[in-house]
Amino acid sequence: MPTAPLVNTLRKNTKKNQHSPRYEALAKTVNPDTTLEVAEALALVKKTATAKFTESVDLAIRLGIDPRKSDQNVRGITQLPHGTGKVRKVAVLARGDQAAQAEAAGADVVGGDDLITKIQGGFRDFDVVLATEEMAPSIGKIGRMLGPKTPNKRNGTITNQIGAAVKEIKGATRVEYRADKAGVVHLQIGKVTYTDEQLMENFLAGFGAVLKAKPSGAKGRYVETITVSATMGPGIPVDPAQASKIAG
Repeated sequence: MPTAPLVNTLRKNTKKNQHSPRYEALAKTVNPDTTLEVAEALALVKKTATAKFTESVDLAIRLGIDPRKSDQNVRGITQLPHGTGKVRKVAVLARGDQAAQAEAAGADVVGGDDLITKIQGGFRDFDVVLATEEMAPSIGKIGRMLGPKTPNKRNGTITNQIGAAVKEIKGATRVEYRADKAGVVHLQIGKVTYTDEQLMENFLAGFGAVLKAKPSGAKGRYVETITVSATMGPGIPVDPAQASKIAG
């Protein structure tokens, strides 16, 4: 007979894995064993978005890669024609004319050594940090504090095209993608309030970028599964072959 601590643990796990009646009802409208064409899947996402807030549309792509191998990393940045619909606060490390460009482009906070000191003091009221190449040598002072938000050239957050970068991020058109430890790329491709055409164009831009990022070390099937969903909705399987064909 299970001990009291074990019974409590089982109860907690059972409760944790339970979905709401709303979710369960929505899940019954989706056949997890049947893949849909992209347009059908996106239309169904909108029908399953019944939460009391405007839900996002999420794209998950499971890749046939080994993320543990350095030659099979999949990451990069791309532009979504209609943005994600998410507003982000942008901090910019820049001086002189480039600082003025960042301010004119709508950056939320701009500074040089003074901003670095402010961050060292605990300032964190931002979602993204950009830096000019001139400021790059100073980033090491705050790298540990910023963690994954630390600017770097690989994802385009260290750039001298600072005005354009700020506009892309404030307009939510620039998105970064990266395969996680399980080889899955997660992307937000808009809101359920977007038109079918807007969601389709964003899907093709995001998925197309991941297709083009196929590493030379990847063997066999590159795209294993594709799923789209609303923030609080069930996952809807997409036909990888059809999606790859229209994304080119």
